[in-house]
This record gives sequence, structure tokens and C-alpha cells, in this order.
Amino acid sequence: MIEKVLIANRGEIALRILRACREMGIQSVAVHSTADADAMHVRLADESICIGPPAVRESYLNPHAIISAATISNADAIHPGYGFLSENSDFAAMVEEHAITFIGPSPDHIRLMGDKIAAKKAIADAGIPVVPGSDGEVTSLREAQETAERIGYPILIKASAGGGGRGMKVAEDSAGLEEAYLFSRTEAEQAFGNGAVYMEKFLGHPRHIEVQVLADSHGNVVHLGERDCSLQRRHQKVLEEAPSPALNRTQSDAIGETVTHAMRAIGYKSAGTIEFLFEDGEFYFIEMNTRLQVEHPVTEMICGVDLVREMIRVASGAPLGFKQSDIRFHGHAMECRINAEDPWSFNPSPGQIGDYHAPGGLGVRVDSGIYSGYAVPPYYDSMIAKLIVHGTNRNECLMRLRRALGEFVIDGISTSIPLHQALMRAPDFMNGDYDIHWLEAFVGEPQGET
Repeated sequence: MIEKVLIANRGEIALRILRACREMGIQSVAVHSTADADAMHVRLADESICIGPPAVRESYLNPHAIISAATISNADAIHPGYGFLSENSDFAAMVEEHAITFIGPSPDHIRLMGDKIAAKKAIADAGIPVVPGSDGEVTSLREAQETAERIGYPILIKASAGGGGRGMKVAEDSAGLEEAYLFSRTEAEQAFGNGAVYMEKFLGHPRHIEVQVLADSHGNVVHLGERDCSLQRRHQKVLEEAPSPALNRTQSDAIGETVTHAMRAIGYKSAGTIEFLFEDGEFYFIEMNTRLQVEHPVTEMICGVDLVREMIRVASGAPLGFKQSDIRFHGHAMECRINAEDPWSFNPSPGQIGDYHAPGGLGVRVDSGIYSGYAVPPYYDSMIAKLIVHGTNRNECLMRLRRALGEFVIDGISTSIPLHQALMRAPDFMNGDYDIHWLEAFVGEPQGET
């Protein structure tokens, strides 16, 4: 069994991993930049090591510094969390080359799913439906024109090595295709050092549905249901819920079984998430995330499985402790991402936190590393907390979340709490009637008092 885990991350996810380790009797090592010396996970870890200055490429994105920290502390495993190096296949391989266990999938699976073109082919071969599109990379404008005519407008051009909306552009018709194609290639090259792009049919009003899976090295694979992540702005998720209000149980079970079969077919191991667009009763694969997701707590709340604990057990060589028939889904859960930013302009709002009070009560969970007096640094992602609420049904969950948001106090900086409070009053959201474009239209309208 793993005895000491180095947590190659920061903020709430570092604290989340630390807590799982402590409950399992595993020692923890926190790494941090100089800007995070006073972070909560650094204070609570069994050991902590500074790995560099605030700039991420000199600290959290510096694989040599992280490997050195693991060697110095005699950590026998590294958990990457999400973001940073969590989906870097070269880092995962480097960890294994140093005889340290990487708590995640194999470097080969990370590499495969990190290449969107190769991932789409592998997933299609494994029986998962994909969005109609190009057969692979589109290497010329002429090829782009021929592909668009074949699949029909509007079309979406996407970076093969991309994520977060970069290298992505919609062409509504043939007149806008050249501009979209050149834009996507240029932005992909600048953002990822890889200008390869591919094309897909653009779906007008889809939901963003993702399925959580767990797999071990003994051939056991289970799915833990779906999450609805359709509330997004600038391709970034804002609020997630499980199960999706857009699916019935038959649809949910069917896509879960399809995903489970596919993960078994490719020999996947660890936690993973397969993301789909869902429109008119059909699922279309868009990408797979070979890591723990930000929104994993909503799954934990409805099925009672500790995803971080299972990742650690699987990485140590243990089989999953349950079968698909053992999984029972209970109630409804929602997660609000609380960001240090203006709730309407989304401009970052770093600074020192004054008064701080986290909500509580039955079915309320707050994953956060902030505290009164903590200075939110300007160097990293603006998410500072996640508010997760569970209820016996969606309506109870909504009412509980509305109450919890009213109790949440974070003074001294601007946060996205008012946006979430406005969402709780929006009839479309209350009815579960929204798609991936809904939130951007919503925040573009005057909201009045919050």
C-alpha cells in the first residue's frame, strides 16, 4: 500500500487529496510556491516543500522541481489533482521512471486522450458515438471546405491538442469558413505549440453531459452516473449537477453501460470522465479527461463513493471494492464554483479576505482552502471554493443551495456568489431548462438587485 503521497497541486484540490490521505493513514507532502506559503494545505500537511516562485512554470508546472521534492521527502506516490501537470503524459512517465507511483492512468492513456483526433478515433472504435466530422486533422482550407460541405453547416473547428475553448471557432456558412479555419490554426499554435485542427458538426442547443468512471488494473470497470455541466461561460463550467435533469434513468443507464464497455475495451485504469454533447436524445463524444474533475463532489454526494480514495487504492494495485450492482444513486446534488472575480464582468478580484463564514447544515459541503485573513494571490485560477449541496430530490437541493448561498460570507474581495444567487431565481434554471449557451445569454442581461 502507498505510504506517503506528494500532492502536486494547490488550493482546494490539494486539501481534498490531503484529507483522503489522512483518513487512509497515509502521510502527505504539500508542495507550494512562495506565494502559497500560508495556504491551508501547506499548514495541514505532514510535510511541506517550497518548489519555486509564484510563476507556474517555475513551480507547479516544473516537473523537475516536483520530482525532486518527492525524492527528498521519500514520497512513494504523486497525486496530480486537476489542471497543472495532471494530464501531462511526459510528467506521468517521468514519475514512473523515478520508481514513484503516479496516482492516475497510464502515460499511454493520458497521451492518447490528450490528442483529440486520436482520442475520437479510439473512442469511436470502442463503440462510443461521436459528433460527425473530419476523419482526422484538416490540413488545408480546401480540405476544410470539402469536409464542411459533407457534414453541413454550421461547423466547429477545434484544436487537436486544445482545451478550455482555445483554438475553437464556429463557421456559420462557407463565407466564414476561411477566417474560422485560419483563426483556429493560429490560436492553437500559439496556445499549445501545435496548430493541428479538426472539424465537427456544430450542435445548436446541446447539453454538456459527462460520465464518471472508475477502473482498476484487474479488469474491473464501473460508472458512477452522469453530471450535467451545461452552465458554462467562455467554455468554463460554472455550476454542475447530478443527475442531469435532461436525462431519464434509461438514458443514463444506457450511456453509462456504453462508457463502461469502452473503458474496459481500451484497458483504462483509474478515474476518468467521458464528456458528451447531448441533443435530441443523442449522445456525441467530445473528449475524455484522464484525471479527477473539479466537479467530482456531486458524484460523491449521490453515490457515496470517495473518488480520491479509490484512485489511491487503484494506484496501489488494489481492485475496486465494489461492483456496478453495488452502486446506488440517492437524491440530487449541485456544485457552485465560487470564484474570486466580479460576478458579472468576470474580472479577477485577488486580495485579502476579511470576514469569512462557510455555510453548514444537513447536506452542505464546502471544499475550500481559504480563511479569514488569507490573501488570494493573483497568479492562479480564480476559483477559491466549491459549495456542494445534496437533497433528496432536485427541488429540495435547490432550496438548500439557495439557503447555503445566503449564509456564505467572503468579505474583502468580489466573488461569484451573487451570480449563483441570481441563478437560483432564474425560472429556466429552476425548471432544468438550459443548454450550453444559456448562461452567456443570461449574464448579458440586466440582473437587478442580488
